[in-house]
Amino acid sequence: MQDVIAAVDLGSNSFRLQVGRIVNNQIYAFDGIKKPVRLAAGLSADKWLDADAQERGIIALRQFHERLAGFAPEAVRAVATNTLRVAKNAASFLIRAEEALGFPIEIIAGREEARLIYVGVAHTLPDPHRQQLIVDIGGGSTEFIIGKSFEPVLLDSLYMGCVSYSLRYFPGGKIDKRGFREAELAARRELQTIVHDYCEAGWEMAVGSSGTARALADILEENGLASSGDITRDGLSRLRAAFLRAGHVENADLYGLRGDRMPVIPGGLAIMCALFEEFALERMTFSEGALRLGVLYDLLGRYHHRDLRDATVEAFVVRYRVNIRQARQVADTACNLLAQLDPAAAGESNPGRRFLCWAALLHEIGISVAHASYHKHSAYILANADMPGFSRMDQARLARIVLAHRGKLERLGNIDVIGADLPLIVCLRLAVVIHRARDNRGVPDIVLTRTKRGFLVETPSGWLQKLPLTAAAFEDERQQWQSVDRLLTVTARAPC
Repeated sequence: MQDVIAAVDLGSNSFRLQVGRIVNNQIYAFDGIKKPVRLAAGLSADKWLDADAQERGIIALRQFHERLAGFAPEAVRAVATNTLRVAKNAASFLIRAEEALGFPIEIIAGREEARLIYVGVAHTLPDPHRQQLIVDIGGGSTEFIIGKSFEPVLLDSLYMGCVSYSLRYFPGGKIDKRGFREAELAARRELQTIVHDYCEAGWEMAVGSSGTARALADILEENGLASSGDITRDGLSRLRAAFLRAGHVENADLYGLRGDRMPVIPGGLAIMCALFEEFALERMTFSEGALRLGVLYDLLGRYHHRDLRDATVEAFVVRYRVNIRQARQVADTACNLLAQLDPAAAGESNPGRRFLCWAALLHEIGISVAHASYHKHSAYILANADMPGFSRMDQARLARIVLAHRGKLERLGNIDVIGADLPLIVCLRLAVVIHRARDNRGVPDIVLTRTKRGFLVETPSGWLQKLPLTAAAFEDERQQWQSVDRLLTVTARAPC
């Protein structure tokens, strides 16, 4: 089997495109494009992304679009990291960015970024079954992972990166002792929030990934400050001294210091020095694996219908002690109704059906907090918990559907803004109403169709007369849809 897939990484320092070929369930990267966008440099103190940084990003994505011409939608995954996680105007930028790229872009949470980094690194390690400490210093955040045998043990993302620290502590490229001291102290304060747990878990090898680690390893080796491409405590100390003697990053007479890396290397070096101190490291090796490779392997799983999101939903069902029999019958009925509205949703791989099924399985997790207003608790958990495999937009969509599964629809505001989620919401609400008695009645013989202003529900003749509680719930539901200027009509089919 041979197929081609692609990953796009919208990082805080660089945008990168990686294309890989699948051969016998392994990925062989054969083409890549890197653009030093330095998105984080355009982030103001009040978290607004300026026009220049946005334009640099759009130009890069247009170039990626040309390379991705002819790729199927399911063969490309684009993810955005820290700068777009925190930028207040990220949503408006994403509209332009997706148009330029030609594919959807997901903003992923920090721990999801860490997980994907680990997936990428683990597939490049000579012995992934050893317990590893993985560190990835990015432009706006730094990810930390302890993992073993392709499974992460600890995952964290700290808000410090080579771009943000270089701008803050080494403005204009000026390097002095005070700037280094303040940068290292700031990084050590961040690290102290996680270092105890990581040292307690332990590791056999420390591994650095991505641009900062690679740049430092190259500079150390090419200037004789370390050997074998490793990053060492002594090498970092000597490199720090060399930068201080130079006084400015442009005056540093160092082999291997590339022009695109020059403006952000002081901040990255300060963070690396701080973590060597806090984690008491003497040596760190470098791995070619990184976020984009992890995205490719994660995409490979989805490509072969081994979606990590399914495993995450199963774990949440167990964690929050969901009544799985009830959840599954709600899911079965909701998916049956959706297939009537949209025949394409009859297939299990249909994206809308998958979200509806996940929402149905998880709609009652909030009962673990309190039964009163449990749908609000469910939605809060889904929007804010760490959910491996789910992007922030995935979680927001899931939370929105679950929040809407009961209660007053008018609280959702203008329901038209939900767009594609409207059919999912009506199917989930009706399924919950139908199975309110929790009596294992199975999927009923109900027909759901869309009308000009809403939906039509046709029930078997005499069915509602036998179920007065369900009939009353349908009437309540009709009134809820009327409150948002939608019609929900419930009629009984004539007897045969």
